[in-house]
Amino acid sequence: MISYLAEMFSYPFMVRAFLVGTLIALCSSLLGVSLVLKRYSMIGDGLSHVGFGALAVAKVFNISPLGLCIPVVTLSSVFLLRLKSSSKIKGDAATALISTFALAVGVMIISITTGMNTDVCNYLFGSILSMSRADVTLSIIISIAVIVMFIYFYNRIFAVTFDETFASATGTRTQIYNLLIAILTSLVIVIGMRMIGSLLISSLIVIPATSAMRVCKKFFSVVILSTVISVVCLWCGLLISYHAAFPTGASIVCCDFIVFVVLTVYSKIRGRK
Repeated sequence: MISYLAEMFSYPFMVRAFLVGTLIALCSSLLGVSLVLKRYSMIGDGLSHVGFGALAVAKVFNISPLGLCIPVVTLSSVFLLRLKSSSKIKGDAATALISTFALAVGVMIISITTGMNTDVCNYLFGSILSMSRADVTLSIIISIAVIVMFIYFYNRIFAVTFDETFASATGTRTQIYNLLIAILTSLVIVIGMRMIGSLLISSLIVIPATSAMRVCKKFFSVVILSTVISVVCLWCGLLISYHAAFPTGASIVCCDFIVFVVLTVYSKIRGRK
């Protein structure tokens, strides 16, 4: 076993995958709890589609993918949040409006120019081989910034998540912290798309948090268990991907879903007792 792990970590791309993947898992699980509780789960899916559209444009015009995706997805998160609060367009309709349009634009641009090549499929479904050193460096910086900001504003995020009306009445600027959650989510989605894939990155935000809620009732305990589930499943997914040559993102998501099923069954058994 030790020799097997030594062989695996002798490849630089595996070291990069475990390092960046762990940070992405931490960030996504931290934000996922608030997004699920606030019923903003689909915002991750919408922003990932926007990210794919931005990646398609970057590919065509030979622009740095992350350099274009970060501002585009961040601005989209701000616009999507404002659109959700509109009196005319609310809920999942706003997310569907943005995500489907961005995905359609990305597919049209790719079909007109390069076609569905391997590089585009890597963005859709994820690939640990597609991460360069520059991507790793930027991902580490963004991940650490997201974790630090979540910890620093933890009390405010907790208040806005559970009772936004009461938090607003006590003087908390709820719009600012909702915007902060949306921006941090957009950053996590952008850095996670290279390894997990734009079609699967939202599941890394939703499934660990939902799994933790099967067995935990307090916000802090849900956050801790969610991070543990997310990191462990990511490690297991990477091991499976390396050993069986399965797609990275799909392996990680399948591990997350298996844990969700196990914890759901456990919660039902415990509830009957």
